[in-house]
Amino acid sequence: MPKILLINASPRPETSAGYRLANELAEQLSAQQSGWGVTRRDLHQTPLAPLDAAYANALTRRTPETEPVFITSQALINEVERSDLLLIATPMHNFTVPASLKLWIDHVVRIGRTFAVTPDGKVGLLADRPVYVIVSSGGLHQGPQAGQPDFLSPYLRHVLHTIGLSTVRFIYLQGLVAGPDRVDAECEAARRELLTDPLFQGFA
Repeated sequence: MPKILLINASPRPETSAGYRLANELAEQLSAQQSGWGVTRRDLHQTPLAPLDAAYANALTRRTPETEPVFITSQALINEVERSDLLLIATPMHNFTVPASLKLWIDHVVRIGRTFAVTPDGKVGLLADRPVYVIVSSGGLHQGPQAGQPDFLSPYLRHVLHTIGLSTVRFIYLQGLVAGPDRVDAECEAARRELLTDPLFQGFA
């Protein structure tokens, strides 16, 4: 059975427009694509522990993957490897990814496990699969009215490519501090945009 991995980085999943939209997409795919299964990883409800000295030291040695220091990292990487599609719902915090998502990245982007260092640079070791990133922001960072920089998108695109995930599409929900009408309009615009994607052409 194909699997979707839904990663939520919002600290307010119960009110997050991005998380609601990601759930809609996951449920739609599960209903329409021969019963895709969904694995949910909520980085707020089940926060990851910060990387410690033991983990940092293990990265500098030929530490076996079975060592306890890598238990969390292995579990997170295994979730990615078992998935056929990733959905990431994240807010933009201070122009980039929130701390919870950065910590997930630090566990998943691991030398010798998800990327290798070669004379030509870092090469991803994971098989590519579609990644959809739903970015929620109070302000505007895309388009002609953008009033702030966006370091989240290029960073996420680059770091995912580093581990082999190069098929990445961003969906933006912007200006959400303007109120419920703006939130509804942004979500509806995102749905229309996704109708151009073959995977979501049946989305209603």
